[in-house]
Amino acid sequence: MNAPLNQSSLINPDWLLSSFESVRRHTMRLVAPLSAEDCCVQSMPDASPVKWHLAHTTWFFETFVLERYEANFTPYHPAFRFLFNSYYNGVGDRHARCQRGLITRPPHDEVLAYRADVDHRIAALLELHGREEVERHEVRACAELITIGLQHEQQHQELIMTDVKHLLASNPLYPAYLTAPAVAETACQNLPLDWHQFDAGLTQLGHCGDEFSFDNETPRHRQFLEAFSIADRLVTNGEFRAFINAGGYRNSSLWLSEGWDWVCANGLSQPLYWIAGHEGVDNGEISWKEFTLHGAQPLDLDAPISHVSLFEADAYARWAGARLPTEAEWEHVGNHVAALFPDIEPGAPVMSEPSLHVHPQRLASKKGIRQLFDSCWQWTSSSYAPYPGYAALPGALGEYNGKFMINQYVLRGSSCVTPSGHSRPTYRNFFPASARWQFTGIRLARSA
Repeated sequence: MNAPLNQSSLINPDWLLSSFESVRRHTMRLVAPLSAEDCCVQSMPDASPVKWHLAHTTWFFETFVLERYEANFTPYHPAFRFLFNSYYNGVGDRHARCQRGLITRPPHDEVLAYRADVDHRIAALLELHGREEVERHEVRACAELITIGLQHEQQHQELIMTDVKHLLASNPLYPAYLTAPAVAETACQNLPLDWHQFDAGLTQLGHCGDEFSFDNETPRHRQFLEAFSIADRLVTNGEFRAFINAGGYRNSSLWLSEGWDWVCANGLSQPLYWIAGHEGVDNGEISWKEFTLHGAQPLDLDAPISHVSLFEADAYARWAGARLPTEAEWEHVGNHVAALFPDIEPGAPVMSEPSLHVHPQRLASKKGIRQLFDSCWQWTSSSYAPYPGYAALPGALGEYNGKFMINQYVLRGSSCVTPSGHSRPTYRNFFPASARWQFTGIRLARSA
């Protein structure tokens, strides 16, 4: 997309078509390094095959846009309505999520043909809506649905990357999604962690303005915050390694009760994707590697720790004499960071051909509060719940966010695989406390 989605853009069919084509093209760019075999496999129930992501995002436009606005609508294939529905009960029955990897038919090529067909029909619809005889309110309503569909596809672009990483990590050959770029060796930086304090007072939370937001970011409301401090950067691999070496995974006093049960039940002693080096130990410490989308790589001690659960993040924070921020604290910082440090943008600009960054990078400088949006999603201590006065969207789209507001925790920011322009300070991501296949990291906070 070429600019952030906003209300004035909604009534410009040419702009919206350009955005639609750009987002759809970027999805295929992400899939390009993969084989048809890569795209068909499901590595765990929480992940989905790439082929299913390609079909489901297409199903979204066919079901919510074409079925409503295309004259003489005919589905591409009647069975796709069932096969590629995710969780929209209002649309009808759906194939079991844990069995998506069993859908060997339709083949990969037919899914690509399905995408091409729906792309052509959306383009034709937008061309029709560019004509003067189409009612303005109809153009806006259709454009709003396409806009939600684009944001939805950007979410699935990120899921494609995290699901592919889990899939490739399950292969004992540790294959790479992309060849690792040549990086000159640099000494461990050991940059100290600094703290920035914020005074107590009322703050405004939630989205406002004309740019796009999901319903769970609204309504904007007031909340009182006690004074707190927040770390200027994310916790690093080296710092988390110190937690492991200090017996962090063996000390029940550091863990929430459910988290300790989770550690014991799964026999955990390290983050997801960390690999103990076969060459033994170095100065009494295991020589760790980390599986990345570039394959297995030496663990970068200065890069942010990623793929940790809320349980692990909370345990580390206790060990470090700190805590996780609340989502209100995080958003308060996110809303003010550009004003405090003008050289830091709250989110990356939207580009027509975003570069592929598939692994969190070490901190480039220490000026200001860094790594809010470009490295890892950051766990908060806040349960995912509705804001005061929250109302879900009407119809099946109302199932998008609201029905998941139980047994989940909020993450803020974005990650290295979040599409450019998709993040914002008010964005509320959410996962269960045990989830760690996403690029999830740790930012520390302290009470004053």
